[in-house]
Amino acid sequence: MAAPETRDSPVDAPHAWAPNIRVLFVTSEMCGYLKSGGLGEVSAALPRALNGLCDIRVIMPGYPAVRRQHDNIEIIREMPADAGLPAWSLGRGETEDGLTVYFVICDFLYAREGSPYGASGIDFVDNDVRFARLSLAAAQIAEGVVDPNWRPDLVHVNDWPSALTSAYMQWRGVNVPSILTIHNLAYQGLFERDRMGALDIPEQAMSIEGVEFHGRVSFLKAGIYYASAVTTVSETYAREITTWEHGCGLHGLLRTRSERGELTGILNGIDPEWETFAEEADGPEFVRDWKERKARELRRLFQLEDADGPLFCVVSRLVHQKGIDLSIEAAEMIVANGGQLVVTGEGEPEIEQAVEALADRHPGHVSVRIGFDNAEARAMYEGSDFLLMPSRFEPCGLGQMYAQSQASLPIAYRTGGLADTIDDGGTGFLFATANEFALKRAVGRAFRTYWSGPNFDAMRLKALSKRFNWVASANRYRKLYAAA
Repeated sequence: MAAPETRDSPVDAPHAWAPNIRVLFVTSEMCGYLKSGGLGEVSAALPRALNGLCDIRVIMPGYPAVRRQHDNIEIIREMPADAGLPAWSLGRGETEDGLTVYFVICDFLYAREGSPYGASGIDFVDNDVRFARLSLAAAQIAEGVVDPNWRPDLVHVNDWPSALTSAYMQWRGVNVPSILTIHNLAYQGLFERDRMGALDIPEQAMSIEGVEFHGRVSFLKAGIYYASAVTTVSETYAREITTWEHGCGLHGLLRTRSERGELTGILNGIDPEWETFAEEADGPEFVRDWKERKARELRRLFQLEDADGPLFCVVSRLVHQKGIDLSIEAAEMIVANGGQLVVTGEGEPEIEQAVEALADRHPGHVSVRIGFDNAEARAMYEGSDFLLMPSRFEPCGLGQMYAQSQASLPIAYRTGGLADTIDDGGTGFLFATANEFALKRAVGRAFRTYWSGPNFDAMRLKALSKRFNWVASANRYRKLYAAA
């Protein structure tokens, strides 16, 4: 195989910056405890990649899933109610690999089963209070009034659920810099103006230079406005969100921050464990035999007929953003040309019904599993030849990285992190217009490549040569922390 390709060179050696800078990483979800999507995976991986390069600690809500995994959470301090936000306790635990995690213990807000944000597909009605409590708790730790033995030099907040942290710090005169990472601008945490008192938001903050967004309170806008710097999860997405098309109404503020040099795109990574196969792969014949075996296993798992044609997969939330309607249209072409498709995910009920109807029309050639299972998803990346990922926008995306690490070539719309991580015609296929015709043309290219033999082998090997681990990204965050 060719030498591994990396996204970046490490910016400087680990010893070049003192590792004792203290960073508080604020998140609403974390893989290993409770997660809903990519934020949970990043919240588990990035602090671990930075641990040792700095003194980084995570803070998140004390969900039931957290309490089940920690029999003896150390309670550091009991904190009183604040304005409309209930009393809470700061708990402390440690992961098996030595990462310190703080927990905001408040059973009234967090002792609920479901996702971090809701249950049975419906958001909790008090999510404004739930995540204002998390944000204010983080600000109080930065203020130095919670843990007498540890106060951060910098606070790193993530998406709307913790974005209000930067605002609370500003309003309370806490002289600690903060960085906001936008994982998905489309989710902004919008709440009614009459909730300001309950959230302890000062009246003067309800303005265009503050939290106001079309007459409502926007948690995410507050973070964008008050944070010392803003990052997002790919360089292309950092440019896209300064435009009207992708800026979700916040493009003007984001353009201002970009022009000041205060908006940076830093690509996410994936767990190095995903690169094991690439490190073991020994030439095209080894890869071909391994993929054929995994494809047979995948067909059995999803009850597909034995076939010689290409195997496509969709591993995704079943929502409009992900272009599932485009994948359904392309599926008819895939089946007509001797290919097969497996789909897993959950999301909007009408889209779930549409993919199930697709499977009913093509038994033995299309198979669908509503829900999500990590082992099944892994089997799909391993056994498929191509990943369909026609997202209408994709801040970073992880699926295309997982796929390439398993020699499955992604087919994707040229946007966000997809444009930054897929080499068109080299490690996958990109199309420039988000419609079914452009996707079908890309699928046609995939079919021709599949039957080409040596060219298909070469693309697989090039995909395996890419490296998406967190080393380069962690070094870029470390450099950003130092600048802040």
